[in-house]
Amino acid sequence: MHRGGVKAEKVRKAARVKLWAARASTTVVLWLCCALLLATSRELGRWSGCLTQPLVVVERPLEVVSAAGGERAASAAVALPPKRIYKNNGYLMVSCNGGLNQMRAAICDMVTIARYLNVTLIVPELDKTSFWADPSDFQDIFDVDYFIASLRDEVRILKELPPRLKRRVELGYLRSMPPVSWSDISYYRNQILPLIRKYKILHLNRTDARLANNGLPVEIQKLRCRVNFGALRFTPEIEDLGRRVVQLLRRNGPFVVLHLRYEMDMLAFSGCTHGCSNKEAEELTRMRYAYPWWKEKVIDSVAKRKDGLCPLIPEETAMVLKALDIDSSYQIYIAAGEIYGGQKRMAALTSAYPNVVRKETLLPSDLRFFQNHSSQMAALDYMVSLESDIFIPTYDGNMAKVVEGHRR
Repeated sequence: MHRGGVKAEKVRKAARVKLWAARASTTVVLWLCCALLLATSRELGRWSGCLTQPLVVVERPLEVVSAAGGERAASAAVALPPKRIYKNNGYLMVSCNGGLNQMRAAICDMVTIARYLNVTLIVPELDKTSFWADPSDFQDIFDVDYFIASLRDEVRILKELPPRLKRRVELGYLRSMPPVSWSDISYYRNQILPLIRKYKILHLNRTDARLANNGLPVEIQKLRCRVNFGALRFTPEIEDLGRRVVQLLRRNGPFVVLHLRYEMDMLAFSGCTHGCSNKEAEELTRMRYAYPWWKEKVIDSVAKRKDGLCPLIPEETAMVLKALDIDSSYQIYIAAGEIYGGQKRMAALTSAYPNVVRKETLLPSDLRFFQNHSSQMAALDYMVSLESDIFIPTYDGNMAKVVEGHRR
C-alpha cells in the first residue's frame, strides 16, 4: 500500500507539471497572437477588430478671409476612409513625362489603372530630362502623404518598393516599356496585367495620353477627377506662397489670370511662328529638331494657324481682352514662363493693360528657392489661376483643361 501511495503521488505531480506546462505554452501562444495582431493592425493603419474605423487627419491651417477683410486661421479634421483590402497582383512603377499639368493628368491615369488592375502603385517619378530640366521630385511639388492616405480606399500606394524587390531593380531586373497611347482599360487588363503578374514589377516609362479620354466606365472617370481635384494637393510651402500671391492681388481689386502660352518651347513644339522674324523662326525650328521626343518636325505654320491650332500671340490677346470688355484697370496676372521676345513682344498688351503683373514681381525674394524649378513655379500659377476672378487661356492645352475643370 505504501509503495502504491508513493506511485500515485508521483503520477499526480507529473500531471500537475504537464498542466502547468500546457498553461504556460498556451499563455505564450496567446501573447504571440496578440503581438502579431497588434503589429498587423498598425500596418493596416487601425486597431484590430475596428475594420471600419476611419483615419482622421487634421489638415494644415487655411487662411480664411472674412467679409470684413480680416484673416483668421482655420483647420479642419478630415476623416479618411478605411483601406481597401485586395489581393495584390504586383507593383507598378511609372515615369511621367512633360510639363507639370501633363504629368498631373498622367498621374490621374496611372492611379486609375493601378486601381483597376489591383496592383500596388509606387509614387510616380517626375520628368527631369525634358526641356524644362526641373530636378523636382513628387514630394517637392505634391503633398505625398496626403496623396497616399486620401486614396487608400481605392489603391495601395507606396513611396518605394519593398527592400527585396528594390534590390532586384537595382540589379537591373526590371521590365520597362511605354504603353500604347489612347488605350482603353481593356488594353491594360489584357496586355499589361499579365506582364505585371509575370515579372512582379512593371515600369511604364511614358505616361502622356496613355489612357483614352472617352468611352470609359463612369467609375474610371470619377476616380480620375477625384485624384486630380482632391488627392493631388500641393506642398504646404507652395500652397502658402500661392495664398500670399492671391492676397496681394486681392488687395488691389479684381484680377484676371492670363495663361499666355507664348514661351519658346511652346512655339518650337507647335511650329507656330506667326509674328516671328525669320531669325526667330529658324531658332524655333532648330530647337524642335533638337528634342527627339517631339515627333512632328516639318510643320506648316500658316496651315496650322488656319486650323486654329496655334496659341494667340500677345497682340491678339490684347484685342480679345478688349472685345470681352475687360476693364483696363484690372490686374492681368501672367501665368506662364518667360515670354518669347520679351518686353518688345508684350508692348501691345502692356499698353492696353498697364497693370500686368507676374509672380516674380509680386514676391521677388520669396521665389529664389523656386528658381530653375519650372514645375514648382507652374504649381504657383495653377493655384492663382483657381482663385482668379477671370481665367483666360490663349491655347487649349493641358493647363487650360485642368484649371477649367477644377474651377467648375
